[in-house]
Amino acid sequence: MPKPKFANESLTTMTEMVFPNDTNTLGNLMGGNLMRLMDIVGAICAQKHSNRIVVTASVDNVSFKEPIPLGSVVTLQAKVTRAFTSSMEVAVEVWAENIPAQKKIHTNKAFLTFVAVDQSGVPIEVPPVITETDEEKEMYEGALRRRQLRLVLAGRMKPEEATELKAIFGL
Repeated sequence: MPKPKFANESLTTMTEMVFPNDTNTLGNLMGGNLMRLMDIVGAICAQKHSNRIVVTASVDNVSFKEPIPLGSVVTLQAKVTRAFTSSMEVAVEVWAENIPAQKKIHTNKAFLTFVAVDQSGVPIEVPPVITETDEEKEMYEGALRRRQLRLVLAGRMKPEEATELKAIFGL
C-alpha cells in the first residue's frame, strides 16, 4: 500500500481569464469551457496525490449558480477529499472575480472522481488520505456516501448494498 498523504498536499489552484472566445452569446463563460477547466484542475490535483497518470471516472452534478462574465478572472481550487483503492474523489470550487470592481463570488462546486492508472491504463493503488482540519474530516466522511450514490446511479452497486445511504434514509 502506498504511503498515506495529507489532503492538503494535493491542493491545486488554477487561474484563468474569460476571453471573448470563451463566452456564449450573452457574454458569459460557456458551461462546457468551465467544466473543461474543472476537469483539468481536478486531474492535476489527483496526479499530485497519486503520483500517477489519472483518468476522469465521473463528474457529479455541476450547477451553474452565477454567470461568469467576459473579463472575469476565474479561480479554481481542487483538493482530494478521500482515496479508495484506485480512485480519488476531488472537490473543485470555482470563484469569479471582477478585479477592478473588487467583487469576488463563489460560482460552482462539484465533486469529480479520478482513477489512477499505470502506463497500460490498468487501475493502480493510490495512497490513503490523511485529514487534518475539521473541513477535511467532514469532506472525508461524506465521500463514502457520495461514492455509494454515484455507484448506485451508475448501476455498479445495488441500492441494498449502499450501507451509507441506508443510514441516511433509514432503510
